[in-house]
Amino acid sequence: MTVSGAVNKSLIMGAILVGVGFWAAAIASPQTMWLAWVGVIGGLISVLVANFRPGSAAIAAPLYAGFEGLALGTISGIYANILGPGVVINSVLLTLLALFTMLTLYRTGIIKPTEKFKSIVMTATGAIAVIYLANMVLHMFGTGIPYLHEMNPIGIGISLLIIGVASLNLILDFDQFQKGEEMQAPKHYEWLAALGLMVTLVWLYIEILRLVAMFSSRD
Repeated sequence: MTVSGAVNKSLIMGAILVGVGFWAAAIASPQTMWLAWVGVIGGLISVLVANFRPGSAAIAAPLYAGFEGLALGTISGIYANILGPGVVINSVLLTLLALFTMLTLYRTGIIKPTEKFKSIVMTATGAIAVIYLANMVLHMFGTGIPYLHEMNPIGIGISLLIIGVASLNLILDFDQFQKGEEMQAPKHYEWLAALGLMVTLVWLYIEILRLVAMFSSRD
C-alpha cells in the first residue's frame, strides 16, 4: 500500500460517485426517492463486506461509491428542485473546503492524530451514531430528539458540532493513508483507506447540505 495508490483509488471512487450522482440528480423527484434508499442500503452492505472481507475491497469500495451516488444524487436533486441548485453547489464547495482545510492542518502538523485525539474523535462519532439511531427509532413513533436539525440557535449549534466532528474524522482518514504505507499493508488496503475517506465525505456532505438547506428555507 502507498499513499499515492490510496489517493488514486479515492479519485476513482469520487469519479464514480459524481457520475452516478449527476444521473440520479437529473431524474430526481419524490417518485424516485426509492433510489436513495437503494443507495443507502447498498452502500451500508458494501461497507460491511469490505470491512469483514478486506480482500473484497477492490469490488466493494467502487460499489459503495456507485450506491452513494444514487443516494446523494437523488437527495441533492430533490433539494435543488425545492430550494434551487445553489443549495447543492454551496454544500459541495463547503465540503471541499473542509476537506482541503483538514488536509492542510494535517500536513502542517497543526492537528496531530495522537492516540488521545483519535479516542476523543471516535467517542464523539460513536455518540452521534447513537443519537441518530435513537432519533430513527423515535421517528417510528411519530416523535424525535428535540432540536436535532431544527432551525433555531440550539439546532444550528448541534449541526455545527456534528459537522466539526465529521471534519475531524478526515484527520483519522489521512492518518490511515500514512500508517498503511508505513506498515507496508497489503495492496488492497488502498481501497479500504479510500473507502474510509469516502464514507466520511459522504457523511460530511449530508450534514452540510442539511444545514445549508435550513438557512435557505428560511429565506
